[in-house]
Amino acid sequence: MSKRIDVADLNVYYGKFRAVEDVTMTIEPRSVTAFIGPSGCGKSTFLRTLNRMHEVIPGAYVEGTVTMDGENLYGPGVDPVRVRRQIGMVFQRPNPFPTMSIKENVLAGVTLNNRRMSASDKEELVERSLRGANLWEEVKNRLGLPGSGLSGGQQQRLCIARAIAMAPDVLLMDEPCSALDPISTLAIEDLIGELKANYTVVIVTHNMQQAARVSDTTAFFNIAGTGAPGKLIEMDHTEKIFHNPSQKATEDYITGRFG
Repeated sequence: MSKRIDVADLNVYYGKFRAVEDVTMTIEPRSVTAFIGPSGCGKSTFLRTLNRMHEVIPGAYVEGTVTMDGENLYGPGVDPVRVRRQIGMVFQRPNPFPTMSIKENVLAGVTLNNRRMSASDKEELVERSLRGANLWEEVKNRLGLPGSGLSGGQQQRLCIARAIAMAPDVLLMDEPCSALDPISTLAIEDLIGELKANYTVVIVTHNMQQAARVSDTTAFFNIAGTGAPGKLIEMDHTEKIFHNPSQKATEDYITGRFG
């Protein structure tokens, strides 16, 4: 289920502006990879290139390759909708569909993709996805109530359940805890630790303690100044990045000397 992603010589553009320059990296399956770095260094932009969400912005495009288990996701004839099904995305702010019930939210992606399912299969998928997001016990008696009635932390786990229901290989999370309180953040961090048993997980975070707690590998991005493209400075085992980084810029960022 879980897949490896290889990125080679990737440049990301918004029109003429190059936002991210020349990134090459490997994201290992069944592990958590964290992207850290100062604001505006291209972490979230780069994350969105991994499932072709970047190109929904007019004038945005990439050069270079992103392959998943050997398949070039930007190859000719590759359907971006299929790519986004295989590589799910969870955003910074919880975004359950406000008019839908908890159950309908979980099934939203499946319904959108016209997957025909029996009622019993739907029930099973809803329970499995909510259990996978550690939310089932909290909501099993109110599946018909609006998803927007849940707390912020529960809404974010509902969005994770919605992503899981699509049976992706990879889960991308763009600062999944930045809008949450500390207790909800801990619940999401615990969940990320469990999800890597079945998925390749990539998170963008501004919280360095969080990167240190949840990730196996950390990639540090930086930017030379306003208007310059973001660059990958170094990527290594999280322990090494936080305790013995190879680059001075990484050490300066982690010890709070800038950023």
